[in-house]
Amino acid sequence: MQEPLQRPGLDAAWVAHAVASYDAVSLARGAAWWLQSLPGDGGRVALIRADLVSGELAEVTPPGADVGSTIHAYGGGAYAVDGSRVWYVDRSDGRIHLLDVGAGTQVLLDGVAGFGDLTPDRNGLLAVGETADGDCLVHVGPGASSQVLTCTDGFLAAPRPYGDRLAWLRWERDRMPWDATELWAANRRNGELAEPVLVAGGDDESVLEPQWSASHGLTFLSDRSGWWSLYAWDGTDVRPIVTMDADIAAAPWELGYSSYVHLAGGGLAMTVHDGPRQRLLVQQPDGRREQVDLPFSVIKPYLAAAGNHAYCIVSSPTALSRVIEIDLDAGEAWRRLSRPPSKDWASFQPIAPTELRVDGPGGRLNALVYPPHGAAADWAAPTVVRAHPGPTASMTLRPDAQVQFLCSHGFAVVDVDYRGSTGYSRRFRQELYGQWGTADVDDCVATAELMIAEGRTAPGHVFITGASAGGYTALQAVSRSGVFAGAVARSAIIDPARWQQTAPRWQRPHAAALAGPAGPVRAAAVKRPVLLIHGSDDHVAPFSDVAQLADALAAHGKPQELLVLGTAGHELGAKDDTTRALEAELAFYRHRLRALAGG
Repeated sequence: MQEPLQRPGLDAAWVAHAVASYDAVSLARGAAWWLQSLPGDGGRVALIRADLVSGELAEVTPPGADVGSTIHAYGGGAYAVDGSRVWYVDRSDGRIHLLDVGAGTQVLLDGVAGFGDLTPDRNGLLAVGETADGDCLVHVGPGASSQVLTCTDGFLAAPRPYGDRLAWLRWERDRMPWDATELWAANRRNGELAEPVLVAGGDDESVLEPQWSASHGLTFLSDRSGWWSLYAWDGTDVRPIVTMDADIAAAPWELGYSSYVHLAGGGLAMTVHDGPRQRLLVQQPDGRREQVDLPFSVIKPYLAAAGNHAYCIVSSPTALSRVIEIDLDAGEAWRRLSRPPSKDWASFQPIAPTELRVDGPGGRLNALVYPPHGAAADWAAPTVVRAHPGPTASMTLRPDAQVQFLCSHGFAVVDVDYRGSTGYSRRFRQELYGQWGTADVDDCVATAELMIAEGRTAPGHVFITGASAGGYTALQAVSRSGVFAGAVARSAIIDPARWQQTAPRWQRPHAAALAGPAGPVRAAAVKRPVLLIHGSDDHVAPFSDVAQLADALAAHGKPQELLVLGTAGHELGAKDDTTRALEAELAFYRHRLRALAGG
């Protein structure tokens, strides 16, 4: 087995700078719009406009603007475009800013703060506003005047207007939107909601992404069949439009998702989840379904359409994320709209994974195995098992800075869709409830043991890493199992019971549903060295918790390192933070391998 102790590989700073993220693509004024992170500018997010005729790109928001909402902790729906007006939420103040693109003027809407899911409406804007006591749907009119349409002590989302009608989602304060939501519709009279009707949803049904169309009425996604499928409401009855044993939706961690779009003539385009892949499926007005064959494996839940042209954010194991336009009338014809963030990336070919089926203690699991860069077919290497965050999320088939960096330095990386992951039915994503820190750990252990059994790695050469909820999994793994030589935990949750009190309001039901007998990470139980990486300004997983764990580990004489990343929050966006985290992780693994080798 090749020891990656001095093997040259990618520079951490280069990797951190080379990967940008794209979100929330939409169409307006003959252009495509999207949000794009700028790793070289502190990780701030800008609103980009791409002219659909000339292809010219422009940053629309002012220099220094950082577009992003913190509603429901994870934001979403942070901008809207209507005519020459652009509304956006700036992360620095949480307020809605109004930008007149034609006149080049900007106005801060006084008194409007803490909003997301922005939607153009008549002469103004609809938005969801969050306070410590609950959510409200608000209409923002001319002159920044605002009118509250409805409120709840729970949560609201997806205000979608259609003439004199309005649809929206709501759910109780003790539930998550992927478990139990309700879809409501009402008439609008004199600025108020009248005759509200419960269209779909309840305690055992997750309803998502309402949209209006002339062909289908009010459409929405529901998992009433066990999978998120597409339904329509004609004002009286609900009928299925697209049903299959596959999820069309992703778990709604953010507001503003659009996993399907209406096409000209009554057709539909949608993302369909197939394990770690998303595929683009078109249903014709006559019901015929066709898969659009694209050289991409990931499609973000932000579809937009004009006529029979679809717009989306895609990537693959060997292709960085990008915004593309697809001509659905021309088969597989597509063109790139976004510009690569770094020309240097072309000099490095990302590693593509192979799929691994794992017979875990709870059933069959999917995993992705990334070999070391340049490895032969019979490779064997030190291996890092990754537990994805969420945990109600999934691994993705796209270039990942952490994966590519480690593989370039001689490590193999294995992503695991443990029980509780999304894209495998409602039943599977709820299997982690009450078993967090147990079922996920068992699945990661089973994956590591299979890698050893197949000769891809050796005992004592397997590590585990994870971020956020995955960090909790990693720490519990080195507490409950001896298969891992060490753990790296980024932005880790330490104590599920305490997290129910400290988590953002939106996430507390998730914390309560997940909590099981594993309990908090206990320093006395940790069997292997750990590296803790945390931002001091993390409001999702408080820094104080991980600092206390580090102190307790030191008091017990357990090997531990704590890397504090300045003012970083729960997610690492700035180039310098990502660089330091990658360098520290690599150094940790190398040190452990030397120690195990007696060096």
